[in-house]
Amino acid sequence: MDSEQGKKLVMLARKSVESYFSKKEIKDTEFKEKQGVFVTIHTEEGDLRGCIGYLKPIKPLGQAVIETARAAAFSDPRFKPLVKQELDEIIFEVSVLTKPELIKVKDSKEYLEKIEIGKDGLILNCEGYEGILLPQVPEQHNWNVEQFLEALCQKAGLLEDTWKQKKCNIYKFQAEIFKEKQPKII
Repeated sequence: MDSEQGKKLVMLARKSVESYFSKKEIKDTEFKEKQGVFVTIHTEEGDLRGCIGYLKPIKPLGQAVIETARAAAFSDPRFKPLVKQELDEIIFEVSVLTKPELIKVKDSKEYLEKIEIGKDGLILNCEGYEGILLPQVPEQHNWNVEQFLEALCQKAGLLEDTWKQKKCNIYKFQAEIFKEKQPKII
């Protein structure tokens, strides 16, 4: 995906949220291929304001961006719904995902060699619990691989060292990330 397409996706995410307030219907006809995607909303100061997505390619990318942008703005259970006055103070980021792949290991220590900070996002599935962290998250927090895995466990509602247990499956994926530099400026 080139940078022009990425800009269009970020603008689509913003338009989706803006159109919610004007009660206008929004559709996309350009991005028809099914892809996993996350939309993240930050304040200008860099604080997380919402993040929702589809891990798997279950919907056309354009439709998925419209839906996940609105979900990040209004349905992320960690935050109050966005209000119209915040639109000029938030930054949209769109992460287009590759298909997740199981990381095969015989011993949990192998994860430390098979995960690359800044490249890989992670999914943990363990006895009905699931945690997901995008590739940019460990860089934002200056984590090493072990800290990344510990945070992933916490995100899933598990103890930090749960990733070491054989009953857990860890998947990795990559993302193309497109983001506004400032509100409404790509």
